[in-house]
Amino acid sequence: MNILKNYINGEWVDSVSGEVLDVINPATMEVLAKVPTGDKTATDVEHAVACAHEAYLAWKDLPVLKRIQPLFKLKYLLEQHTDELAATITMESGKTLAESKGEIQRAIENVEVASAAPMLLQSEFLENVATGIDEYMIRQALGVTACIAPFNFPAMISFWFLPYAIACGNSMVVKPSEKVPLTMMKIFELIDQLDIPKGLLNMVHGGKGSVDAILDHPDIKSVSFVGSTPVARYVYSRAAASGKRVQAQGGAKNPVVVLPDADIEMTSQIISDSVYGCAGQRCLAASVVITVDDNKKIREALYESSKARSVGYGLNQGVEMGPVITRESKLRIEGLIAQGEKEGGSVLLDGRSATIKGYEQGNFIRPTIIENLPLEGELLKTEIFGPVMSLLHMKTVEDAIAYINRGKFGNMACLFTSSGASARKFRNQAMAGNVGINIGVAAPMAQFPFSGWKDSFFGDLHGQSRHAIEFFTQTKVVIERWPKEWTRKF
Repeated sequence: MNILKNYINGEWVDSVSGEVLDVINPATMEVLAKVPTGDKTATDVEHAVACAHEAYLAWKDLPVLKRIQPLFKLKYLLEQHTDELAATITMESGKTLAESKGEIQRAIENVEVASAAPMLLQSEFLENVATGIDEYMIRQALGVTACIAPFNFPAMISFWFLPYAIACGNSMVVKPSEKVPLTMMKIFELIDQLDIPKGLLNMVHGGKGSVDAILDHPDIKSVSFVGSTPVARYVYSRAAASGKRVQAQGGAKNPVVVLPDADIEMTSQIISDSVYGCAGQRCLAASVVITVDDNKKIREALYESSKARSVGYGLNQGVEMGPVITRESKLRIEGLIAQGEKEGGSVLLDGRSATIKGYEQGNFIRPTIIENLPLEGELLKTEIFGPVMSLLHMKTVEDAIAYINRGKFGNMACLFTSSGASARKFRNQAMAGNVGINIGVAAPMAQFPFSGWKDSFFGDLHGQSRHAIEFFTQTKVVIERWPKEWTRKF
């Protein structure tokens, strides 16, 4: 069985660790490869960081126009290999092929935006801030940076960070999720074709051992992370304690509010796509749907659109939703549905014990709807990360906003309405970093930061866009005076 290698200093090298985990196709349960893990992977991190530091010393002094040249080729390679990469994402993560192709497109868009670094890095200059004195600010690279990626987007999320980091003059160590390492392996096969210094971009495998090594290493200057809230808090605290700049995206609950004036057919389909896309395993999945003024028609439409969703292996034609990532995830999600019943909720649509013909051992859960959950119950406070819709009913949009703002998460909130006044009120008052109006997944495009509030984000600057440029640089203010009597005459 293939034991995956690390990519360090421009070469594919074996891990020093003898421990491995199986990489499993969640639909077929086929073992695709074995990935290194264990405490000894910390040594791999040491090696990668040492090489990254040497590469950074040369790379940071190159003109920015030269630093972005490899990004143009990277964009081309990603476009040329989209089908291959998408198939790999589907095999190791369970997504549908359409979802996987969409993920690669989002990665490409971040490469495109990062290519604007010559403009985005321009800073500020003030002439005669005082008599004969000029003052200006410049941005300089941090050094070695690190990205710790989650399983649910094996390609896209690393590209919230990677192209911006190198465009700004940094080097990077990428740690893909041990559950889905094959996609990043294929991406690094493309990176190997770029004209960049050896050691500029490195990839190391592993679990907690390699993560802790990244968080503690004194030569790593920043850490970018996406995952659950408990782990995001851990990453932020430990990395910040060692003096690093950190951006750690956490979990979410993502309420969606439907007003009586919303278009029923369009709204129900968009919400279903939001709840069940990627089998609900994304931090912008709608998980709580709030109908205002006892809207029975939207309830019926959501039930029908959920029930009709085609579930199966993502490589097969016509499939709209794949499996969840592991057997443990399947059992956890089914346990949370049972917990909702114990709390007094009614299961309107039950997706437990799903069996897909030809994939009977796969980690499948069909779309599930629970309603009448108590507002202060634990399930409405817990990130399910699966294809489960919690359906609530409230009297007014003000009640819905108040409920949203009491929650501990603040990743996304959405409103469906035909009223501009209601939309404006919701946009201004909902305490969430990403707000959608008649949008089911309020995922910012690459030109904007991927925001997040409260327990959904730890740090300050977010991934993507100008925020990423600011995160991967440090500012230096220069105050300059050249008295005439000091000026050498030639």
